[in-house]
Amino acid sequence: MAQIEQSDKGKKKKGAQKKMSIHVDFTPMVDMNMLLITFFMLCTTMIKSQTLQITLPTNEKVEQTEMNKAKESEAITLIVTTERDAQGNIKHDEDGRAKNVVYYYEGQPNIADEDNDGKIDNSNLKREVFLGNDGSMQRGIRKILHDRNKQVLEKIDKLKVQWRNKEFSANKDINDSIYQAKAKEIRNDSTLTRPVVIIKAAPEASWESLISALDEMQINQISRYQIDNINLVDSVMILDYIGKNGKM
Repeated sequence: MAQIEQSDKGKKKKGAQKKMSIHVDFTPMVDMNMLLITFFMLCTTMIKSQTLQITLPTNEKVEQTEMNKAKESEAITLIVTTERDAQGNIKHDEDGRAKNVVYYYEGQPNIADEDNDGKIDNSNLKREVFLGNDGSMQRGIRKILHDRNKQVLEKIDKLKVQWRNKEFSANKDINDSIYQAKAKEIRNDSTLTRPVVIIKAAPEASWESLISALDEMQINQISRYQIDNINLVDSVMILDYIGKNGKM
């Protein structure tokens, strides 16, 4: 039993009033606290955590005989970089956003120098930037990826309409997990035309540029992508592009 005692220690004065010990029983208070805790546990409504749904890369295996075919018909390589000044500081545009640039090419890189002038002839390297939508229209590198994954996005858009109209089941009782499972099946459907995206970062690239590229994978529902290292061929193509066009 819990209690508080008040003792009369020390020298007593003559004629002082005798003090009695005080005992306070805290047992009822402990019982009341336990009842309150039980009450709040039973009556509390658990809120579902709001988490970001991430489109993870698929783990499907590609046979060795099909790898070259996939590279030619489905592969698209993104090389992200960031414009910097002479001191290495990131440049910003008029709106204060970092100048992140995306170089990309489809299929295999073309670095042939047919006339032996030291420059690449008919390079398939192109330049884009990260831009948001203009209403319902895609812009920048987002439009390139959207067009490459158009079949998947069209099916997922139809799935979204069914999800909003609750058309998955007869009793109309659906939840987010059903939608996510069906969307995953569409993203991994091998019968659809889907791109294989290889993301590379140049030495000047900022973390923001790499994260922006990963965001585009989520926005465009691309499941087959990977992060790789930039190589000599990629660097030569970028330098050739800058030499011909006069800008990064």
